[in-house]
Amino acid sequence: MFGLNGRTVPQGHIRVGRRWFLQTSLAGLGGLSLSALAHADGSPAPLKSKKSVIVFWLSGGLSHIDSWDPKPDAPAEIRGPYGTIASKVPGVQLCEHLPLQASIADKLSFVRSVDCKTSNHTPITLQAGNPLARRTDNGRDGDGWPSMGSVVAKFKGPNHPDLPAFVGLAPSWKADVYEAGLLGPAYAPVNGLELVGKFGVPKGIEVPRLQDRDALRQAFDRYRSDVDTTLTKTTRFNQQAYEMVLGGHVERAFDMRTETDATRDAYGRNSIGEKAILARRLVEAGTSYVLVSGAWGYFDHHGDNVQWGGIEKGLTPLLPQIDRAMYALVNDLEQRGMLDDTLIVMMSEFGRSPVINKEAGREHWTNVMSLLMAGGGLRHGQAIGSTDSKGYEVKDAVVRPQDLAATVFRHLGIDLSTHWMSPQGRPTPIIVEGGRPIPELG
Repeated sequence: MFGLNGRTVPQGHIRVGRRWFLQTSLAGLGGLSLSALAHADGSPAPLKSKKSVIVFWLSGGLSHIDSWDPKPDAPAEIRGPYGTIASKVPGVQLCEHLPLQASIADKLSFVRSVDCKTSNHTPITLQAGNPLARRTDNGRDGDGWPSMGSVVAKFKGPNHPDLPAFVGLAPSWKADVYEAGLLGPAYAPVNGLELVGKFGVPKGIEVPRLQDRDALRQAFDRYRSDVDTTLTKTTRFNQQAYEMVLGGHVERAFDMRTETDATRDAYGRNSIGEKAILARRLVEAGTSYVLVSGAWGYFDHHGDNVQWGGIEKGLTPLLPQIDRAMYALVNDLEQRGMLDDTLIVMMSEFGRSPVINKEAGREHWTNVMSLLMAGGGLRHGQAIGSTDSKGYEVKDAVVRPQDLAATVFRHLGIDLSTHWMSPQGRPTPIIVEGGRPIPELG
């Protein structure tokens, strides 16, 4: 028996589902090549590249005014309940609940001028980095455009052949992780929380925690036997792909037992902090693109009458969590010599309305949002762009979804003029409508 989110589950249920079974074949490893498969016999497989991306998805829509773009001189109904603090960058102020980020602001870029008018209450537009990828509610959401992570899976692949290129760490998959569109399932994200449950005993990460290691080994022995039977009619390379998934490199990447209590405390013993550690482990092991979401919709602060509460009651306990997670990740990567190779993005789908409503919350606001960036060898220590005095709209240095995508792809060494072929045989660009890397980042 073992524990699954507090419930007891029979050992016989330790089985890898068909979806994961297929995802971890040649297709699910996102562009795995035959040369990479040559290492499945146990020979060393060095990292092809060290460049990677970690995206924190603040599901629901973080208020820009109550975080990275405060308006201390605005009327109270716009200014909100928080004070402001100075950061390490002269002239850049932040919400009072972000003191750790303020202390390393010289290593961060606060992008305050993101045009998110084409976005909606889904991850589609911003995770695609594409204003043409939209929620339509007609059964064709995204209109076939892929997420940035899926583009990375196709045109870069993983940094280590044993690892999937694109991993999502989110408790609500459909609501918080945008997938591959017409690029197809070969480049879809792998559900990392499902993998953690298959391989080890990471404590406190909202995934299965095994009580009996012997039971796990017995379950894998049975699974290997099932794999041998199932794969009798598949190719030798597919068999090697499965062997890689069951090999030690993947297991080590997902086994958080080696993390010290001090590290766990530094990141925060909460959903986003634990996933941030796992994201660092994955990029260190060879995943190229990791998407982290702490919980579904938890930044949707309409007011104290709804699930997530208003600004003061709902947002206040969350700000220290994202403050600590970013601070710890930046410092950890820097100490490991990985910060310049790892681009970190923290963002939502849109901002929130400038005026506090009668329920002490803010409504959706697609005119503008803020996002935070770090690492990637870029020029940091700045606030990029600005909004007007009340935070209604972009004032200067507009940043569009396609500019975010261009910044991400350039960091990973993907040619911005690259196209993929639609099922109709039509060349389709990975960057649309004149997207270019954010110039202020260098």
